Amino acid sequence: MLKHLELSGFKSFPKKATLEFNAPVTAIVGPNGSGKSNVAEAIRFVLGEQSIKSLRSKKGEDLIWNGSKAIPQTNRAAVSITFDNSKRVFKFDGEMSQDLNLGFDEIVISREVYRDGVNRYLINGSQVRLRDIIELLASVNIGASGHHIISQGEADRILNSSAKDRRVMIEESLGLKIYHWKIGESERKLGKTNENLDKAESLRREILPHIKFLKKQVEKIERAEEMRSRLAENYAEYLKKEETYLGREKRRTEGDKHSVEKEVSRIDNEIKAIKDALARQGEDSARTDELHRLDSELRRLRAGQEELSRKLGRADAKIEFIVREERALKTKRGEADVRTVPFSEVEGLAKTVESVFSEVQNAPNLLSDAIVRLRRLLADFLSKHRGGDDDITAKIFAIREELAQAESEKREIEGLLTALVSEENKCNLALARAKEEGDKNKDANRDRERLYYEFIAKRSEASGQLNVILSRLQIIAREEASFVEEIKEGSALIGQEILKYKRQTIDETAFWNEPRSEQEARRKEIEKIKIRLEDMGGGGGSEILKEYKDMEERDQFLTREIDDLKKSAESLSSLIKELKEKLDVQFDEGIEKINEQFEKFFNLMFGGGSAGITVFEEKKKTKAIDPETGEEIDMGEDEEIVRGIDIKVHLPQKKIKDLAMLSGGERALTSIALLFAISQVNPPPFMVLDETDAALDEANSRKYGEMLGNLSKLSQLVVITHNRETMSRAQVLYGITTGGDAASKLLSIKFDEAVDIAK
Repeated sequence: MLKHLELSGFKSFPKKATLEFNAPVTAIVGPNGSGKSNVAEAIRFVLGEQSIKSLRSKKGEDLIWNGSKAIPQTNRAAVSITFDNSKRVFKFDGEMSQDLNLGFDEIVISREVYRDGVNRYLINGSQVRLRDIIELLASVNIGASGHHIISQGEADRILNSSAKDRRVMIEESLGLKIYHWKIGESERKLGKTNENLDKAESLRREILPHIKFLKKQVEKIERAEEMRSRLAENYAEYLKKEETYLGREKRRTEGDKHSVEKEVSRIDNEIKAIKDALARQGEDSARTDELHRLDSELRRLRAGQEELSRKLGRADAKIEFIVREERALKTKRGEADVRTVPFSEVEGLAKTVESVFSEVQNAPNLLSDAIVRLRRLLADFLSKHRGGDDDITAKIFAIREELAQAESEKREIEGLLTALVSEENKCNLALARAKEEGDKNKDANRDRERLYYEFIAKRSEASGQLNVILSRLQIIAREEASFVEEIKEGSALIGQEILKYKRQTIDETAFWNEPRSEQEARRKEIEKIKIRLEDMGGGGGSEILKEYKDMEERDQFLTREIDDLKKSAESLSSLIKELKEKLDVQFDEGIEKINEQFEKFFNLMFGGGSAGITVFEEKKKTKAIDPETGEEIDMGEDEEIVRGIDIKVHLPQKKIKDLAMLSGGERALTSIALLFAISQVNPPPFMVLDETDAALDEANSRKYGEMLGNLSKLSQLVVITHNRETMSRAQVLYGITTGGDAASKLLSIKFDEAVDIAK
């Protein structure tokens, strides 16, 4: 039940104005232009009307009091309407159902509009959406516009509307709009679900190749894990045996080293004792040293003789070469060419040469000067007696000088060689005497020297053994380093599992009986596995495993989501189908009931005749605009089947069946009869009738008044009228007037109280 309406700043109501609706029929009267219809528009506005045109405005700002000389303009328009909810008839199943409390005896719906165009909607003071307002009103068969609010000039709107619009109006009056809301919401959800389904399937298609790739990588990693497991087992056996082998070999080799070092120390002590004994034989030692010195000196003299012999051989060869060259020159010049030289000159030359040689014998250090003098004498002599062949003679003379020099060098070498031979003879004699003396004490030291050399040989043999042992220890050290490095490399591949060998046990007896090649074979097998692991990437692949797990979980999630979305889509499709079936069934049932009431009201209005509405279906063709002609053209494609409403009337005593043939009054009566019939089938909580009786004459006004009386039993009526008959049916009368300030003012009269006052 409608309780009251409050306006503030709305159109012609600048100040707060409240209309109480506590009677079945409330009439609002007043002169033209006083603002009566603004009350109906305020109700339409607060109930969510979005068409500014239907509110007789061009923009939202036009709904706000624009001011006058006496009252300034306001910045907002606000309308609140209050409903009785004592029976808890209002229901709300929207998204805000948990936040919106409807457990009150009154439901207050408010709407505010501001000059910047902003709209605010409130339910019991809580801001909501327009959609929430519409869903709440739909639960009690109230809409923003329609059959329960009939404004001035729209009484025959249902007759002038298209078949499709009539169906919409009738569906709203039958309370079926909620089905359209649910169907629309379900279709939006279905569209969103299908969109999400496409996205989920698209995402799944996108990640599937990557999952396949990761799966191969995981299989590779799993194979690598198997190989790592094998490697760990092989390592455990190999490292344990290698550690056992190296430990034993090191202990054994170090034991051998200690034994050999002890033996070497003993031999060194023996050698030292023998050396000490030999050192005590001073004379023998001195004699031995002398023998050694003489022997060394003899070797030096012989080496000198050999060197001088080689030089002498070279001098002989040089002299022979010079002689051959001189002979060749002489042959060339010709020995037959004999020159006669006075004897006296030759004799003089000979005496001079003899004199020079004498000087050299007395002073050998003057040999070089003598040679120079002789060369000059001979040169001068030859120059004097040379004759015509001067060049050859000069060459012969030069060669002879060279020959003389070579012969001189030879004689010098021969002299030195003779001296060395003499010294050698002396040394041989001294050596023979020393040996003869040494032989006397030789037998005494022979045994001691023999022991000395024996110990020297043993020392050498022991040193060789020690070197072999030290070399073996170095090999063992390298093998130990390799052992440690092997553990590091293995740790990089299998982590702490590498230390598993420390807990390993082996049969040492069997191990020592097997050849070393078996251990080498184990190492080669380990190397093969390591190479294969390195080729496969080596690492544990934890990141790939995690990524694969995440992608698998995502794929499973998408699979579940796709299944859920498909089920949801199927559920929504089933719901839409079910809602449409319910809508069709209830619509058809409502049409039958409306026809029954329409027939009655039509007979009451016209005193007979018949009227009815029928449902028809048609296929809408797709239309398009021809770009050349600008006319609509049929695209030849069928749209969905559209259900429409057709109205058929038959006036008494007239052959009129088409609405277009009705007069203005007949149309008004027909539309009123149909609207009242619709209201009777599914009565709304209230109806607003804005001068729907303006075109009625006195007789029809009485019939209209009787129908108002019947309607008021089912719905609360708010009637805006000038008709006296209509006013007489109201229990409360509001008068609206305007003064010099252009603002609408309310005056109210309750007829029951007025009658009492009049009496």
